[in-house]
Amino acid sequence: MVSLRRHTSDPKSSRGKFPYIRTGLVLLVLWLIAVMLYQTYKPLPTGISYESPEYRVDQVEFLHDLTYPSSDGQMQHEQQIFQRMMQIVQEAEQFVLVDMFLFNNYQHKGQNFPPVSTEFTEALVAKKNQHPDMDIWFITDEVNTNYNSAPNPLLEQMKQAGIHVVITDVDPLRDSTPVYSAVWRTFFQWFGQSGDGWIKNLMATDGPDVTVRSYLKLLNVKANHRKVFVSEKTAIVSSGNIHDASAYHSNIAFEVTGPIIGDILQSEQAVLDISGGGQVPAYTAPSSDSNTGDLRIRYLTEGKVNDAVLHEINQAGKGDTLWLGMFYVASPKVLEALLEAAKRGTEIRLVLDPNENAFGQEKIGIPNRPVAAELHDKSNGKIQIRWYNTTKEQYHTKMMYLAKATGDHIVLGGSTNFTPRNMNDYNLENDLWVAAPPDNKFTLDIANYFERIWNNDDAEFTLNLDEFQEKTTFLKGILYKLQLILGLTTF
Repeated sequence: MVSLRRHTSDPKSSRGKFPYIRTGLVLLVLWLIAVMLYQTYKPLPTGISYESPEYRVDQVEFLHDLTYPSSDGQMQHEQQIFQRMMQIVQEAEQFVLVDMFLFNNYQHKGQNFPPVSTEFTEALVAKKNQHPDMDIWFITDEVNTNYNSAPNPLLEQMKQAGIHVVITDVDPLRDSTPVYSAVWRTFFQWFGQSGDGWIKNLMATDGPDVTVRSYLKLLNVKANHRKVFVSEKTAIVSSGNIHDASAYHSNIAFEVTGPIIGDILQSEQAVLDISGGGQVPAYTAPSSDSNTGDLRIRYLTEGKVNDAVLHEINQAGKGDTLWLGMFYVASPKVLEALLEAAKRGTEIRLVLDPNENAFGQEKIGIPNRPVAAELHDKSNGKIQIRWYNTTKEQYHTKMMYLAKATGDHIVLGGSTNFTPRNMNDYNLENDLWVAAPPDNKFTLDIANYFERIWNNDDAEFTLNLDEFQEKTTFLKGILYKLQLILGLTTF
């Protein structure tokens, strides 16, 4: 008689079969955690997160672009920023340096935008041909090469003319999506991004196909988001890009002169230092610049913008009026500061983009719609909010104006959205801080700008809060909070 016995495996034996796999997995997890921690908190490169000394000047020029519907429904475009930049190119005698986030002429099928990027390229090339010894620099983000999938013909045209073209290396910056970036840095960064792409270009239907490796790089969501234009005579700090699909966006800019030009160049040297080297043009302030005047200015980059914004909001009190014109607002610290300022009696008025389109692609209103609902509800309506009346363009402004009951009024604006990604030393950003007497022309121009679009003085610039507050706002609020926690977002 044959005895049948049931065989059972020994747990201890099975666990011991592949100890090296378990050990390897543990080491890999520990490695990824170490990469996440280091890349999140590592020291910033030298010169990043910069604050200039305070200077006194006689004037700061306020420039703006506005798109809005006229009474007969036709779209109107008030545009000052690009035209002034083109004029400065013509007037420059010693050097030109541009740092611009978006710079390309890609469009979606059926779109027809002004060819501003081509016009600007031709202006710089013509300037270089006329003055071969002139130092001309163009610094930009790798988004314009589709994250190195394909060369940008406009940038290649500049290179052929002898213009220094620099694609910013953002890898030395801290990681804003550490869970993903740790995996990318460990496994994928070594293979580069260039080659024959085969994936559809999401930026534009007429853009080149993109490699898988480029999309993997894109998912790190890091950028040189600065927008600054400098010559030996003047400088413009702007919220607007020189970018065809952005040509009709509403934006703001400040033009300044004097010693602060040297500080702007110093901050751009930091970008060159992390991107392969080079030396920014030499600048010596004219002897006529005496550092006197009624206006005080400072140049701020990256996290120093965050510090200045929170300081000014925290100083606001009863009798003050705080204006924000903003494409994205999502920083928890800024939102908390706004609510506290409202409790102190500050009158707060926000003009926000409804976040419903991006270069021809529909968006769902995140982050501004859930943020607007939160600020309105938590302040019991004390924080007043209006939506800019966009159509196919964006209200791309990033500006804060504190009209104080006593003392100088404060204005701060440039490239920086009030979001964690823009304010917490992840992206490269730049803003100008200005303190000016209430009766100064600059101050009056800023005040008139906000009053005009808030009150719809000569067109329907803005809409009531309830125009974009719908039943799904609550669900969008949940998604917005999850995106903030996980960092899987562009804001």
